[in-house]
Amino acid sequence: MAEPHKPEIRGTIIHGSESTCSIDVPAPCGLIIFGASGDLTHRKIAPALYRLRKNRLLPESFFMLGTARTAMSNAAFRETLRAAVQESLPDEFRNEIWDSLADSFFYHSIAYDDAAGYQHLQKRALELTHRFGTGGNLIFYLAVPPAVFTDVVTHIGQVNFSDGVREGFRHIVIEKPIGHDIDSALAINKTLRAVFQEHQIYRMDHYLAKENVQNILMFRFANAIFEPLWNRNFIDHVQITASEKLGVEHRAGYYERAGILRDMFQNHLFQLLALTAMEPPAEFVAGRVHDERMKVFQSVRPFQLDRLLEHIVLGQYGRGSMNGVDMPAYREEHGVARDSMTPTYAALRVMIDNWRWKGVPFYLRSGKRLAQRCAEIAIFFKPVPHLMFSRLMHDQIEPNTLILRVQPNEGMSMSIQVKNPGSRLCLNTVLMDFTYPRSVVLSEYERVLLDCMQGDQLLFVRADAVTLSWELLTPLIRATESDAYPKYFPNYAAGSSGPVEADALLSLDGRSWRPL
Repeated sequence: MAEPHKPEIRGTIIHGSESTCSIDVPAPCGLIIFGASGDLTHRKIAPALYRLRKNRLLPESFFMLGTARTAMSNAAFRETLRAAVQESLPDEFRNEIWDSLADSFFYHSIAYDDAAGYQHLQKRALELTHRFGTGGNLIFYLAVPPAVFTDVVTHIGQVNFSDGVREGFRHIVIEKPIGHDIDSALAINKTLRAVFQEHQIYRMDHYLAKENVQNILMFRFANAIFEPLWNRNFIDHVQITASEKLGVEHRAGYYERAGILRDMFQNHLFQLLALTAMEPPAEFVAGRVHDERMKVFQSVRPFQLDRLLEHIVLGQYGRGSMNGVDMPAYREEHGVARDSMTPTYAALRVMIDNWRWKGVPFYLRSGKRLAQRCAEIAIFFKPVPHLMFSRLMHDQIEPNTLILRVQPNEGMSMSIQVKNPGSRLCLNTVLMDFTYPRSVVLSEYERVLLDCMQGDQLLFVRADAVTLSWELLTPLIRATESDAYPKYFPNYAAGSSGPVEADALLSLDGRSWRPL
């Protein structure tokens, strides 16, 4: 009998065995995309549907009905999506796969505030349901601006389109942002709950669908060598980073109203915080995992608004250079006010007041036009309690650090200390590294569509989590937008690691940021 394949170390890379886990193909269903003529459908949703069909993960009985204000024929709609998929997946595109998928794509124009239009849309969807034999299972995907959410959801309810009790399921996917403060978030959730039940609502945060974000819980709770160390006794601090090389690009209209705290912290970074800090759930099911994430938000220490500079640093990028190319300042971007005070960078110090994390700071940072594109969680362990080599060594030994990479190159690495070969007494830092093979990683939108078809809400956000995260951040956002918070913008150059004030936020605690 052959020996089982075992992980092996080659240099500093750990190679794991290939997974034998399978993914279940969902039940037949239809997908209705509101905003189907827009950028999100072309860049993300259509390529995700193509890859699902290519990998035989899309049900054979399936249709997609796109709808938007733009008038368009089925043929024109399919052609625009074909061009978008070819551009997104040039190395994967195959005509025969596309043709088999495009035959199930249809289009129906609608005005989002026209009640009669929803009756026609419902009739069209029911015709396709019978034609493709999807059993009445329908997913509504809102790829529309937040200002349109209320109109779409309300009219879906008025024509009884959301009722999935009699025939099949009805699920609705809603993209972030869920509001821009606590009041607007409550209003959106009230509208949703008036038409759909909570188990039908899939509030999407695409960071939660990234492969290594899903792996955080598996890594923690399936490995006995880590969970006993995952607390204040062994961990010194945690850094959560989401940095981008891109600037505001074509999103100036949205970004000027939102800023970095609304755009990245209320959803992406707070969700990473919750997954890193949560207690083990009794069962690995959506409801129990959501409960434990909620407990983290409930334990976050409220920010002291009279001592803002001890908790938060804001920044806005100025002119700079990236890879030898001159970059404009944020205020010089198209659509941005020349005196804009919108932050494009933030660093936040978060304390969690519970038994596990008492006294352990979590540092969160995110920004645009930074030196590297990076999303990661860095766990900094405490140094050994007694260093017997201290009198024989000139340099301080670096503590062990565990890095969970969310993007790019999803995977993980850990630094450990080993003796340098040949020397009498010289320690060297060795990096053990694992990277997911690109071929086995589902994109965030592939994962979201699959889970929604299968009725799995594990990677989505519950209403109470949205509410509590906004309750924590809304007072902070309002305080930083007032005259009480000093802003000297721009205060970091494009292509840098951010404002120097962010370094001071950690140096007050005797720590420093992990380099970008």
